[in-house]
Amino acid sequence: MTTLEGARERRVRTGGVELCVAELGDPDLPTVVLVHGYPDSKEVWSEVAARLAGRFHVVLYDVRGHGRSTAPRPLRGGFTLEKLTDDFLAVVDAVSPDRPVHLVGHDWGSVQSWEFVTVKRAEGRIASFTSMSGPSLDHFGHWINARVKRPTPRRAVQVLGQGARSWYVYLLHAPALPELAWRSPLAKQWPRILRRVEKLPGDDYPTGSLPTDAAHGAWLYRDNVPFRLRRPRPDAYAHAPVQLITPLEDVFLSQRLYDDLEQWVPRLTRRTLPAGHWIPRTRPDRLAAWIEEFVTGVEDGRPQARPTGRHADRFAGQLVLVTGAGGGIGRATACAFAEAGARVVAVDRDAEAAARTAELSRRLGAPGAWAERVDVSDEQAMEKLAEKVAAEHGVVDMLVNNAGVGLSGSFFATTPDDWRRVLDVNLWGVIHGCRLFGARMAERGQGGHIVNIASAAAYQPSRALPAYSTSKAAVLMLSECLRAELAGQGIGVTAICPGFVNTGITSTAVFAGVDAEEQKRRRKRAARLYGLRNYPPEKVADAVLDAVARDKALVPVTPEARGMRLLSRFLPGALRALARVEPRW
Repeated sequence: MTTLEGARERRVRTGGVELCVAELGDPDLPTVVLVHGYPDSKEVWSEVAARLAGRFHVVLYDVRGHGRSTAPRPLRGGFTLEKLTDDFLAVVDAVSPDRPVHLVGHDWGSVQSWEFVTVKRAEGRIASFTSMSGPSLDHFGHWINARVKRPTPRRAVQVLGQGARSWYVYLLHAPALPELAWRSPLAKQWPRILRRVEKLPGDDYPTGSLPTDAAHGAWLYRDNVPFRLRRPRPDAYAHAPVQLITPLEDVFLSQRLYDDLEQWVPRLTRRTLPAGHWIPRTRPDRLAAWIEEFVTGVEDGRPQARPTGRHADRFAGQLVLVTGAGGGIGRATACAFAEAGARVVAVDRDAEAAARTAELSRRLGAPGAWAERVDVSDEQAMEKLAEKVAAEHGVVDMLVNNAGVGLSGSFFATTPDDWRRVLDVNLWGVIHGCRLFGARMAERGQGGHIVNIASAAAYQPSRALPAYSTSKAAVLMLSECLRAELAGQGIGVTAICPGFVNTGITSTAVFAGVDAEEQKRRRKRAARLYGLRNYPPEKVADAVLDAVARDKALVPVTPEARGMRLLSRFLPGALRALARVEPRW
């Protein structure tokens, strides 16, 4: 959707121009003002606006010279930050004369919004500010000066790196070049470029005003960038709470630009997204959820909660589903995501254990946590679970297929029922999860991540683990195949190979070909050996969060898992020799 369906339009006159303003939602609700960037028009926000309109009075306007707003005459000097501030104040006086507004800006919409939220004359008119992909020019200028005046190799690399990312800024300052370029075939090719490079959906965005918008928008850079970078304001302190959303794959802006932001923003909340520059088009669900959470917190007078777990800026508010969450690695992973501020769905065939994990997740900081009793080997039960989660909580952002069972015994001692049991849970459980939840991720078109808990046994053969190793090797290869298939849709897939971890899997493992008494003895010995190794599941959980944050393909966790992985690659003969050793029970 590109058009703003159901929007009410008005014209606002200010400073010799007439601005086109669109409104959605109830005017009596808190007002959220969305400001677009370059070379966009207000329609870049259409998906986000539609998601916010049920909770807020949403206001969008075409920046002067863009979309259906008129351009200043002459163009030179008509796009200064001072005049853009005049425009903003005129809009908010018209749409929300008695209450401060919640400001949201992207790209140049964010750049100019930093001006609004740091100048005295806008103080009291802005309740909060959400910034994405557009730094304050004043902060940027101070950032450059600090690195030039006190250079180090790292700081020099940072400045040079951002200089390289800003290649387009130099071109926009060339006389007449941008105007000619945007009136050439570039404008017609731009939608295709965005789809290919930024993975934008294939809708009818951008709008037909693109050539004029882009030509006029060049003056945003010409009128402001050189002067402000040379002479940044010393008093550019934010007078409202700020939420900073940083796309980690933004090719135009380095994350390092925001390293010193706390000194300018006393009340700062940081978020990150594994996405490119145009997140209003590629990640509208996540943006709308974060904006709603932030604005609601400010309106309610609650201090913005800041999760303390690792990667909190990355996972806060996102929906994570973990199977086998009743204990061990599953519970530790659910709790780690909870500490990072994620919402958690804990799935296990033991209802009480799943409920305990959900309760623990809430105590650790999850804004929401729910327990579901499901046997992952049951296809119909998994289908019902997927439908229920989507209906009640939305599309899962991260799926962790962890549920698994242990089986030890020689090939000839392993019965067909043994094979079915281990493959139904260890392999088919993963297949059901990937198919049902992964399909919804792909259909949504806004990225996601799938984590499959495999095992070091996936690449470490053993005469005592033919069924278990086969199931985990299949999970590993499935993960690699899925990663290749889903890469173009922004969905990462990771296989985790933990190694010997002190969990409860030894207490439920089956030893094929032995009587009940011997089964009990072997379980006790295995539990004792794992206890002596005493590698905690919490370390595996940390590896899972790190793998998702870094989009890793394969993660061997314990030292022995990493060692066996190296042997499998460089000394496979040695690994085969080890596989012949008969375990002593």
